[in-house]
Amino acid sequence: MPTDRYFAALARFRDAVLPRRWQDRLMTPRGLLVGFLVVHLGFLVFALIVSAQGNAFSDTNIYRGWADAGFDDANISSGPSPWVYPVLAQIPMALAYIAGPGPFFFLWVLLISVLNALAMLKLTDRGRNRDAVPAGWWWLVFILLMGWLGFARVDGLTAPLVLIALVHGVAHPFIASLVLSVATWMKVWPAAVVIALVSAAKRRGAVLLAGVLVTLGAVGVAAASGPVAKIADFLTQQGDRGMQLEATFTTPWLWLSVLHIGDSRMYMNTDINSMQVDGPGSDVMSKLMQPLFVVAAVVVVALIVRGLRRGVRSGRMDRTALFLAGSLTMVTAFIVFNKVGSPQFMVWLGPVIAVGLVHDRRAWRTPAALAVLIGIATFLIYPLFYTALSHNNPVMALVLTARNALLVVLMWWSARGLYRLGTAPKEVPVASPQA
Repeated sequence: MPTDRYFAALARFRDAVLPRRWQDRLMTPRGLLVGFLVVHLGFLVFALIVSAQGNAFSDTNIYRGWADAGFDDANISSGPSPWVYPVLAQIPMALAYIAGPGPFFFLWVLLISVLNALAMLKLTDRGRNRDAVPAGWWWLVFILLMGWLGFARVDGLTAPLVLIALVHGVAHPFIASLVLSVATWMKVWPAAVVIALVSAAKRRGAVLLAGVLVTLGAVGVAAASGPVAKIADFLTQQGDRGMQLEATFTTPWLWLSVLHIGDSRMYMNTDINSMQVDGPGSDVMSKLMQPLFVVAAVVVVALIVRGLRRGVRSGRMDRTALFLAGSLTMVTAFIVFNKVGSPQFMVWLGPVIAVGLVHDRRAWRTPAALAVLIGIATFLIYPLFYTALSHNNPVMALVLTARNALLVVLMWWSARGLYRLGTAPKEVPVASPQA
């Protein structure tokens, strides 16, 4: 198969660059621990230097401003950005602000580092599962590729929570749903995994109960910090925005702007601090994104349910395979059918693929390779050449187009694997989300 030759070539390159004895040392729990510490200490040292100067970095400047305003709408409205997150995102921001504005950035990065450590321990069963070490290394490399998209955004804080929930999975649906629901009330994207969990789990009541309990807690936090109606602020703030520059479905208007066709243009939406693209038909596409996403989500749920029914009939049920394949398909659908498309959304891919690699390394190596390519392209887009991209640079437009195409390929690959899980259980290994 072409993919087998591709991975064989990668293995030969690895062997040529890295001596076998170093590979053996790295592929141990101790080697992974050293790598984890090196990567995270690098981010922590930078954060300490920035914080020592009284500064924050990237979106943490906005988070610090919200915390400084006490998350009060009257004070936030005069700041650089309106509140755009679910209400429980206040909790980590408040924790990072516990010592005031000075060390906020360092404490924020430290909080994410601690959560990443807990997630890595869970992924590798505290180092006892040596077969999980390669998956741990893959996730660590992906964290490094994502850079400050993972350490200066709420997305990076929710990613390790999602990974922990994925490991619990269908075997412990209440705990998984509890963690996922907390993460969802910080940033909406973990709802993709919640949908997959409630579709694949045997004890769906436990999934729903955990979600209800966390939602009641979110209502309590909203009531403690202001009017209860504030709990829906993150929805109303996003409703009227247009097509963001990096979104997958924005690609045609991106090129219309680059080629100066018609009235197409890139512009900064200062109300929400977002670079958007406008042109003929862009308003219509912006309105279509929500129903298109709903259709995509329904299709993914139908594929999971189809797989469950075929598994029951054949006597070869693997709910974990369905849950992981459904999670990856749903997460990529959340990205592809999203009119926002911010670069930090790529952080969402890491947890699902890392857990998938533990479940079946051979089956999940293709999405893992695709995600690395997506990560490299995203790094080129942001932070390296975003200014050039936003000024109609054709080379960076091509990089962004390639990145968006890879996202579509990844969604297609995962959806195909999910379909095959429910198609030929006697021919397709049940532990594999792909053939």
